[in-house]
Amino acid sequence: MAPQFTEAVMNRFVEFINTGDEKLAREVISPDAVFHAPSHPEPLQGPEGYMEVLGMMRSGFPDVEWTLEETVTEGNTVAARFTMRGTHDGEFFGIPASGNKISVQAMNFYYLADGRIVGERGQPDLLGVMQQIGAVPTR
Repeated sequence: MAPQFTEAVMNRFVEFINTGDEKLAREVISPDAVFHAPSHPEPLQGPEGYMEVLGMMRSGFPDVEWTLEETVTEGNTVAARFTMRGTHDGEFFGIPASGNKISVQAMNFYYLADGRIVGERGQPDLLGVMQQIGAVPTR
């Protein structure tokens, strides 16, 4: 896959996760895509599965925003480093809103085919999130 094509898919994906636009989700994510998220014991599927993860994040952090910091591409696989920022204004993993701002990194692998994402393995810094919202001590 040409680097500019991969970059275009990833840019559309970032637009999708920052807007939650369901139409854009269907454009950028294959209906058969499989997502492995540490927040869910079983893999999620397709645009609907990704919307579920976004819904969980937005319920805890309504202003959540991801910035794609860098990517490394090999064939149809993209390693991507994101910064996730937001304000803990809702319940997150049972932790009531603290009003705290968060800023954490995530390292994710994306698998592409036919101009869409067909898989993801996400590794967000959940410990950092929990520390920044006051759920886990920092020392």
